[in-house]
Amino acid sequence: MNRAQTDIEATRERLVEIATKLLEERGSPALTMQELAIRAGMSPATVYRYFEDKDALLEALAEYWFRPKVAAMEEVVASDLPARRKMYEFFARRFTMMRNHYLADPVAFQSYIDIGNEHFEQVRSYVDLADHYLGMIIGEAMGEGYFAGLGVDETISLVNQMVAPYCAISFMAMAMDRLSEEKLARIVDAVFDGLSAADRGAKGVADLRAA
Repeated sequence: MNRAQTDIEATRERLVEIATKLLEERGSPALTMQELAIRAGMSPATVYRYFEDKDALLEALAEYWFRPKVAAMEEVVASDLPARRKMYEFFARRFTMMRNHYLADPVAFQSYIDIGNEHFEQVRSYVDLADHYLGMIIGEAMGEGYFAGLGVDETISLVNQMVAPYCAISFMAMAMDRLSEEKLARIVDAVFDGLSAADRGAKGVADLRAA
């Protein structure tokens, strides 16, 4: 990599870090190209040399936010752990990171929720990537005999619904004081011990009538 490219990437990273501080201190409405230029001590024209528009800046912010989460997922998927343990680590490591963000500054955490809701297209690819990696773990589990009768996509959907408070940032913020790694482990055990296409009676009820 040549020096000029390295300098460009270093400046982009610095601008993303400044934008992150701006978002955490003043919330989503304050995150504008003009405010970023002021905070960085640059002209707006200079900032636009590194990010062609706000969408490009938001994509860089999303990459910055998700970078350690993606690294954790990739490490878990590449590990030699059994599928059950992989699934626990897959969710627990990211949950721990996000809980630390929340405990450090709940207001800033809410700012990330707000900007993610406002600009979901910039984070959609990371949601899809998480599902891709989860699908790999589920495929391994199916090879071990779990989730009988279910397809990978249906299992991904069911697992995500069951663990939503530990991976969906909006849910997490509402229930943080009731979440723990111990509860997550029990949920994952329940997933592995009970999730299949078998009807064990929950939907096999006849003659049910509303009161």
